[in-house]
This record gives sequence, structure tokens and C-alpha cells, in this order.
Amino acid sequence: MSNNFKILFSDNFEHMSDIENIVVQVRRDILRMVNDVNSGHPGGSLGCTEFMVTLYFKIMKRSKVFTMDGKNEDLFFLSNGHISPVFYSVLSRCGYFPIDELRTFRKINSRLQGHPTTHEGLPGVRIASGSLGQGFSVAIGAAITKKLNGENNVVYSLHGDGELQEGQNWEAIMYASANKIDNIICTIDNNNKQIDGDLKEVLDMGNLQLKFEAFGWITLLIENGNDLFEIEKILLEAKNLCFNGRPIVVIMKTEMGNGVDFMMGTHKWHGVAPNDDELKIALDQNPESIGDY
Repeated sequence: MSNNFKILFSDNFEHMSDIENIVVQVRRDILRMVNDVNSGHPGGSLGCTEFMVTLYFKIMKRSKVFTMDGKNEDLFFLSNGHISPVFYSVLSRCGYFPIDELRTFRKINSRLQGHPTTHEGLPGVRIASGSLGQGFSVAIGAAITKKLNGENNVVYSLHGDGELQEGQNWEAIMYASANKIDNIICTIDNNNKQIDGDLKEVLDMGNLQLKFEAFGWITLLIENGNDLFEIEKILLEAKNLCFNGRPIVVIMKTEMGNGVDFMMGTHKWHGVAPNDDELKIALDQNPESIGDY
């Protein structure tokens, strides 16, 4: 890796309990944000909390000061922008903007809109995402830019499994392998649920691992995408496989609504906020750890 990493940081936590405390607090942020405005997407946000916390606090080499170009640092792009609550919470907990700003989620004149956009100038957000299926194209473009600039950094992205039903994904997936874009790690949130039901009922995607392998990608699997140890292990393995001539995809099996018992095992909470009584139950299951906003 580049010597430029010496001016960067990836928060160093000696104990897994530190990361676990952040995970619980991010869950609380998500639940409180969507409840406050009675809108948003808590299910997928909760399902990807462990991944996002691990990525930002343990894996990525990122600058303390956000710049849109992100030169000489790792980049992240959120393709399934509707899970913005987890994205905003993690960005604020990393120090990119004040934690108290989370209380403005989805409100008029807020920088924290329901789907992330760039024109509000929120640090940490590099693309507008919400129209599904565009993340592969954007992330691959950024990875090419890194190569052209002679940077030895990695581009990360996160995608929903349901959004793989969009055709643009597969054009980009084919392009990346054909052009040996090998500084990219794309993760698929494989919870097998989307807004209208289970994937198999809406449009069965079949075996994603075999699909990506057929397109020439190195494919890794996280069997439990809500286990911090497994996430870190596989992401580090993926990073070690970079710069070998092939793009990398991580298929991560998660539980939508993870951490809140009544939100798990159903697609109901894809885009439904808990009411006040439900919020209390959910927060009781996730006690305040490092401080509410």
C-alpha cells in the first residue's frame, strides 16, 4: 500500500467492545431519526450497521478532513441510498459533521435528506444515491480515476440485493472484469428482502456468487453479515486480494432489522418507521452506550 497512508487514519480500537458500543449507538440513532419524522428506511439500515461501523472504524484508510476528490485515501459509495440513516449516523460518529445534526434528518432545509445528495454539501457524501442500480458504475469510475492518478487506494461500495434487478449493474459488472479494475471491493447486502416482499417472490436473483464468478469477479462470502468478527475478517481478506487483476465482490448475508426483535424476519420495516411505543421497545433492546444526540 502507498506511503501516503501515514497521513491517514483508521480508528484503532483495541477491544471489540468499543466497536460493539458504536454499533448499539448507531442503531439507536437510526431508530430515533426515523421515528422523529415518521418516515425513512430502518430495516436495511439496521441490517448493515455492523458492516458500516466496521468499514469506517476498522477497514478504510480515510482522511480526517473530507474532500470531494478524496485523493490518497480509500473511498466509499452507498448505492442503496435509502439506507441513509445508517450512513448519516456513522459519518457523524466518525466526526465528519456534528452528531446533533442527526436530529434534522428528513426535515426542511436539512443537509440530511431521505436519500443522500451532494448539493447540500454534507461531508462524507460524494454522490446522490437513491435511484437504484447506479453504484457499480460510480464506484468503478472512481476506481479507474485512482488508477489514472497512480494511487494505491481501494474503492468500496454497498449495494442492495434487490437493486441488482436493475440492468445497469450488469453492464458495469461486465466492464470492471473486462478492464481488470482490481482496486474495488463491492459488497452486496444479501438480506433477500425488498419493499414488495422476498426476492424470490418479486424477481428471483438465483445464486449471486455463481453470477459474479461467471462475470469474472473474485467472490467472497460473509455468512453472517451481522457478526463483527466475520465482517472484519472477510473485508481484510478482500483488501489483501486487491491489485491482482480482478474486481472483488463480497456477498454479505444479513438480517433486515437486526438488533430489534420485532423488526427481524420480515420485509415490513423496509420503509416503515416505528411509532413511539415501538421505539421504546426497540431502544430498550439497545441501551444507550456512547451518548444519544
